[in-house]
Amino acid sequence: MRRSDAHEYRQAYNAQAVVCAEGSQLILATGVVATSADAPSFAATLLGMEQGIGLPQTVLADTGFASGEAVAALQAHGIEPLVAIGRTQPHRPYDFRPPPQPKTPRHITEPWRLAMLAKLGTPDAKARYARRKQTVEPVFGIIKSALGFTRFHLRGLAKVTSEWTLVALAYNCRRLHRLRPAA
Repeated sequence: MRRSDAHEYRQAYNAQAVVCAEGSQLILATGVVATSADAPSFAATLLGMEQGIGLPQTVLADTGFASGEAVAALQAHGIEPLVAIGRTQPHRPYDFRPPPQPKTPRHITEPWRLAMLAKLGTPDAKARYARRKQTVEPVFGIIKSALGFTRFHLRGLAKVTSEWTLVALAYNCRRLHRLRPAA
């Protein structure tokens, strides 16, 4: 992968994780792709759950996963996607620097984006989508800081996929140990 013309090529991978938002924070499915974008693997990772534990009813995802094709594929399988289509909070509330000059709002024309914007504007969808940050972000933080996994050590998509699956398994074992009732 290459960030821009001024950067070198790197063998890099994009690891995906589907995390339970019902409170357990267990990793339910994983995926690895050799692209920097999240959107191409979004629907495939989720629909791969059908053969295992089954498909979820609702999916929460950030702007990087916004794709009309993925949203349509998920809706065709009866999954309700709640995908952010743009930055919802332009200025961080804890940032004490002067706010930047406001940018002109992006003109949205795609029908699926307009429908998603209307859906995310409802109080119910807002409340459900707010759980995304407190569900998946801590999982990646724990994997990086507590488990010490900050980079892949193997090469090749098949080996990296196996490595990511082992990391997810280690995280789930740790999480299940924390979730068990005290004796």
